[in-house]
Amino acid sequence: MKRRHFLKNTSLIGVGIGLGSSLVNCAESPKGKSTSAASTENQTKTKLPFVIATWNVPNATAKAMEVLQANGNALDAVEQGCMIEEANAEGQSVGKGGLPDRDGNVTLDACIMDKHGNCGSVVYLQNITHAVSVARKVMEDTPHVMLAGKGAEQFAISKGFKSENLLTEASKKAWEEWKVKSEYKPIINIENHDTIGMLAIDEKGDISGACTTSGLAYKMGGRVGDSPIIGSGLFVDNEVGACVATGLGEEVVKTVGSFLVVELMRQGKSPQEACEEAIRRIVTKPNSNYKDFQVGYIALNKKGDTGSYAIHKGFTMTKFQEDTNTNMQAEHYVKS
Repeated sequence: MKRRHFLKNTSLIGVGIGLGSSLVNCAESPKGKSTSAASTENQTKTKLPFVIATWNVPNATAKAMEVLQANGNALDAVEQGCMIEEANAEGQSVGKGGLPDRDGNVTLDACIMDKHGNCGSVVYLQNITHAVSVARKVMEDTPHVMLAGKGAEQFAISKGFKSENLLTEASKKAWEEWKVKSEYKPIINIENHDTIGMLAIDEKGDISGACTTSGLAYKMGGRVGDSPIIGSGLFVDNEVGACVATGLGEEVVKTVGSFLVVELMRQGKSPQEACEEAIRRIVTKPNSNYKDFQVGYIALNKKGDTGSYAIHKGFTMTKFQEDTNTNMQAEHYVKS
């Protein structure tokens, strides 16, 4: 049942290719202002449609662009693009094959948001590969925004999703090796992959976004990061732009990072400037231990400008525009 039908029924019963402007030479001390002149210069209107995603995921952006070039909409593009990585059992941080929590359970978080501001999310989902698609079903077929745990799994199965064991032999072996010492520590860059966040703007200029992850490797059972939290891991405002986050989710949640980036763009900042400011909010906190973790943002605005920024080097963004599928590395925030 579509959300609008559900609500109606219940009411009746009383109920330029690259990382936007240049990221090179943007790094500085955490207390200062950005030295990036490119944040306000050299931003040119981008030819539509296009798609951007966190990390080096050319197969995912290629699928999304295939949808867009076939006159598909941005929502379908980001869902189908993310599904590519969810089904990639060799990428150990999204969907099938994701590294488990410390108890050996692969648990998935995902969210999706459309041009109207509608959104759906799943947290602590097990045994279902395509968490992003379940999140879309939550958005479209329920009166809710978020479903969790067994409830999310039962809902997915009721919608025809296949239940399967997501723990591959490779991930199981890695988990068993980790158990020898059981030392937990956030990994700054995991296989250049981590969470996949994707933003697309279609030929009509409409924006949608999605985010999906298996979360931190060997996390405590029940832990949920920023990825399924609307406003933290992802935010879309079709009047302004969109942002998606990756990295240590706890730090993104503390600053409601993706909403912050979009709000800064609403106030007139470019996507690049907004991403830099969002990182600055993290690293300038009193007693911040930002050198020990990674956070990165990618963003686009309604004009088609893009931006990308992270605390540490190694963070990349993939952009597919016209016939070019490009991955570029962002400059880190603090030069060592």
